[in-house]
Amino acid sequence: MIINSDRAGDGPSALPAGEGGRVPVVEPGLVEAEFAEVPGALVQRRWVQAAAVVRFEHLVPVADFPVVPGRRWGPGWWWSATTGGHVMHGSQAMCMQLMLLDRDPQVVGLSARPVRLIWRDAGSGRVLTWVPQVFARYADGRALLADCPAGTEPAGDRAARAAAVLGAACAAVGFTYRRMVPPAKVVASNVRWLAGYRHPRYRDAGGLEQAVLEACAAPRPLMAGAAAAGEVLSALPVLYHALWSGRLTADLTRPLGEHTVVWSGAVTAGVEREQQAR
Repeated sequence: MIINSDRAGDGPSALPAGEGGRVPVVEPGLVEAEFAEVPGALVQRRWVQAAAVVRFEHLVPVADFPVVPGRRWGPGWWWSATTGGHVMHGSQAMCMQLMLLDRDPQVVGLSARPVRLIWRDAGSGRVLTWVPQVFARYADGRALLADCPAGTEPAGDRAARAAAVLGAACAAVGFTYRRMVPPAKVVASNVRWLAGYRHPRYRDAGGLEQAVLEACAAPRPLMAGAAAAGEVLSALPVLYHALWSGRLTADLTRPLGEHTVVWSGAVTAGVEREQQAR
């Protein structure tokens, strides 16, 4: 969350007010970035300079995730198929967004809370900070800073003010900032199931990868595809891994089951048009 500081200094200039005229946005060139190039050693630079050279996807968290007494869910680790390592998370909502990013074939790097952005509030003159929860790097060099709210309700005042500042700061360096709202419950349930098969060991388990892909080259029910590829219990993990990685596709807005139609990327567009026409 935003933390008020007693740092002194002149207040910065501000851009025009944000959406609805309520949130003044700090000039991106006046935003600072604090991060740990070496664990335990914090470095502070201008955000526009740091964003150009720092590989945030490789950094450790700049701040710990809080442990809230009485809450059933605490900080944990997500094993990422993208990075082959663990990414820390602080909530169920964040863990789900890590799953979705990990499943995106364009994402090549992930990290948790790698940078603290610091700026001086144009109105009060106070120094404010915000630590986004997630950083993602894409194959084309694009980058995403994101927060992971637990619900879809509008952000509170402090979060909205931080989002306005971070949105402008990210846009200034070619990054994107988003508040990533939770997916629909059915989608979340399906992604959690497929995530259980994200490890590379499932890709060609039993040497069945090619058989599974060929069996589902044309749209067919999930269980029928597994049976056509070989022994069902051996083929299903391979099929689920292919659905996780995107080499096979299904409509994840509906519960995943034996009658779910799966297909290869080669016929994705045609099947999607057919589904939209229903």
